[in-house]
Amino acid sequence: MFKIKQLPEDFFVREISSIRMGNKGRYAYFLLRKKNLTTEEALRRISGRFRIPRNRFGYAGNKDKNAVTEQVCSVSGRVREVQYPGLEIKILGHGSKPVSLGDLNENEFVIVVRNLEKNEKPKKLSRIVNYFDSQRFSTNNPQIGKAIIKGSFSEAALLILESKGRGESKVAEHLEMNNNDYVGAIRELPKKTLLLYIHSCQSKIWNETAAHFEKSRKNIKLPIVGFGTEIKNKKAREIVEKILEREHLSPRDFLIRQMPELSSEGTERDLFAEIKSLKIGNLEEDELNEGKKKCTLSFRLQKGSYATLVASALFS
Repeated sequence: MFKIKQLPEDFFVREISSIRMGNKGRYAYFLLRKKNLTTEEALRRISGRFRIPRNRFGYAGNKDKNAVTEQVCSVSGRVREVQYPGLEIKILGHGSKPVSLGDLNENEFVIVVRNLEKNEKPKKLSRIVNYFDSQRFSTNNPQIGKAIIKGSFSEAALLILESKGRGESKVAEHLEMNNNDYVGAIRELPKKTLLLYIHSCQSKIWNETAAHFEKSRKNIKLPIVGFGTEIKNKKAREIVEKILEREHLSPRDFLIRQMPELSSEGTERDLFAEIKSLKIGNLEEDELNEGKKKCTLSFRLQKGSYATLVASALFS
């Protein structure tokens, strides 16, 4: 069975940003290069290092932890170039707007696939079903998102407390000081973390919908359900309605009145992700797995698509 991410260096991703940079502006743009850290963990360290509140930093997407990644971030404040183990900052320029979710064109990947047999050959693929991968869901993420969407904030807070490493200590401290203020406790987490919970619930629904269209020849768009969702495709509408009924959800639930900053209007997502500029290296000796081979892949994907699924599809 093939292996990826045996080493952080086996999985490299570079963000191709859509941000326009200049020499002036309120926001400084910097290249964040990191290893063995999530984007949130890296920014919290930088926030502490330069004594700048975390909410003054922006980024386009959360990059893998067990990887070497490069992405463009912004800050309203002054930072300087630094380099220490696992984290590096390089100043790129300035501009008038922060980097926000989705401010990128594509992601470029270089992946080492290990533990291959000596005659193992990858499949020839130009696209994959554009599923959200397992890292989107993590521990309890869809359940937390669903609880928030349904207004079950006590349930959401308790689920967050069960999810290690996601700021559960701040939630617990708030509840100790403010008994039953579950909304306030949840707001102790960064907004982007809370949005991940909402998106995780939406992603679960999208994946289940997409599974019904795997054999489609046409790259249609399927809904990421929100309060403004209108589905023209009859088959997709029927599938989504059944899923929502089973989950005791409706599109209007995504208008979260007690936490309006987490409300989601919904959008659409391509059924397929195109694999661009795919290059497959020769099989080489795998120094980590005796008697096995390794292979290096490089390719580009549209934003929001998962390279792990490409590697899996090529060698499954």
